Amino acid sequence: MGRKSQTGDYREVDTESSTCNLLESKEEDGIYTEDGTVDYLNNPANKEKTGTWKACGFILGNECCERLAFYGMSSNLVRYFKYHLNEHSATASRNLSTWTGTCYLTPLIGAFVADTYIGRYWTIASFSIIYAIGMAMLTLSASVPGLKPTCYENDVCSATEAQIALCFTSLYLVSLGTGGIKPCVSSYGADQFDDHDEVEEKQKSSFFNWFYFVINIGALVAHSVLVWIQDNVGWGWGFLVPTVAMAIAVVSFFSGTKLYRNQIPGGSPLTRLCQVVVASFRKKRIEVPSDSSLLYEASDAGLSNSGIHKIDHTLDFLFLDKAAVVLSSDHRNGSIDPWKLCSGSQVEELKAVLRLLPIWATGIIFCTVYAQMSNLFVLQGSTLDPRVGTSSFEIPPASLGIFDTISVIFWVPVYDCVIVHVARRLTGQQNGLTQLQRIGTGLFISIFSMVCAGILEVVRLEIVSRNNYYELDRIPMSIFWQVPQYFLMGCAEVFTFIGQLEFFYEQAPDSMRSLCAALQLTITALGNYLSAFLVTIVTVISTQGGSPGWITDNLNYGHLDYFFWLLAGLSVVNLGVFITLAKRHTYKIPAGAVR
Repeated sequence: MGRKSQTGDYREVDTESSTCNLLESKEEDGIYTEDGTVDYLNNPANKEKTGTWKACGFILGNECCERLAFYGMSSNLVRYFKYHLNEHSATASRNLSTWTGTCYLTPLIGAFVADTYIGRYWTIASFSIIYAIGMAMLTLSASVPGLKPTCYENDVCSATEAQIALCFTSLYLVSLGTGGIKPCVSSYGADQFDDHDEVEEKQKSSFFNWFYFVINIGALVAHSVLVWIQDNVGWGWGFLVPTVAMAIAVVSFFSGTKLYRNQIPGGSPLTRLCQVVVASFRKKRIEVPSDSSLLYEASDAGLSNSGIHKIDHTLDFLFLDKAAVVLSSDHRNGSIDPWKLCSGSQVEELKAVLRLLPIWATGIIFCTVYAQMSNLFVLQGSTLDPRVGTSSFEIPPASLGIFDTISVIFWVPVYDCVIVHVARRLTGQQNGLTQLQRIGTGLFISIFSMVCAGILEVVRLEIVSRNNYYELDRIPMSIFWQVPQYFLMGCAEVFTFIGQLEFFYEQAPDSMRSLCAALQLTITALGNYLSAFLVTIVTVISTQGGSPGWITDNLNYGHLDYFFWLLAGLSVVNLGVFITLAKRHTYKIPAGAVR
């Protein structure tokens, strides 16, 4: 049915158009968000009643408890593998790296589910339940007689194949659960701030800082209280407390349901990317017009229905622009064939993802270095004197991770309240440092963490050699000499990891933010896999000719320092590559966004 317009002609008006017009008028009134978010009832999100810090409080609470659960379980896990499952040092290190890597690879599954089907809210909710089930099973595997390893009076433990299988089944169920939380929770928190509101846009940058801050509050409790419980009370209680923390995380998340702003899933992002590749190759002989306005661009309504936000044209990867060149053969049965013709904004989505990949790759070495904190740093600490001063109190080796956490807790507010303001005056950048400058600073600092670890190991081995301490489990050298390497790594985290969080969120296409957050997390996965690979290669090569090797069961006979020097050298090369790539990177400028 037609309706007469103000210009006197008649136009068809359908329900969808009327709804769009109504939403636009509401947005113009300033009552509702302009980024397309909806509330829990799928109504347009009211700015006053939803989002911003009032919603983020529940998200940050969820993340704090979830991270407490994760680090409380994982930070001491290498010692559980070695002393309770009776694994060799190299095997325990490799198994931990492989499991941790998987925890950061499964987010690709969660991100795909969130962006394509059920959105970030329901992805976090459903995968959290899987996570909690895995934690409960792990607790049972360490506390129930018959399911837990058998330990004898001399503190030697043994585990049957069935007990080992239950332990690793539980752990990999947890890794699946993390796959739905990790890629979504930071993006979901950032979704609570409207890109089109200048005030909220500025608050979003602070959100990433405080998001990482609460992660480390959880890690602080894990590295101190929970590790002590595991080493002094028992692993049953040591795993039970993280399980309870995960239950609290789930409750915290659901408590904020009515306050959240939700992005509507935009369909399969991978399908859209593939369509651009196929369409551009089909038109490989077609010339791209010099005027980008001649490229096909869908209407605002068409973009919205496809889950795409308009993105300005860029001059990178011009070959892909062929997918947006209009030909008569692009139509099929009166409609556009999406495998032959793609909108300019759809092409720009693929370009944005491709621009992320070089920076993504340079994060792998950093994560290999970072992985040593819960791995070889812990084994190194196991050979040092854990006593605090002259007292009889002993600090568990895994608890040294608390100094990484303290470093992060110290540097986050310093960065947000001091460094940003100073850098803003010097650079003119709204956020002080650009995202890439921040990441590069962290890469530089991480080199010195490995240098400190290497120097400490050289000194430790010198003491062992000079005093013939080869058969001592712990030499008379304080474990607190490890503090500098942990503290430097915490400082590097504040710059690199938070910079990556913000970089992958801001530079990702709006409809692919969960997927790109997962892409950022796969850096950690590959970093852990690379660590396991390096340990394997180093063990094979260094044990040839009857040599004990670099990483031995008794580290007094090995050369762990060589491994730290190897990582320091790789980090230097990686930093050089990063600087070269960062100079060439082009930042995404979304149409209509506040900058």
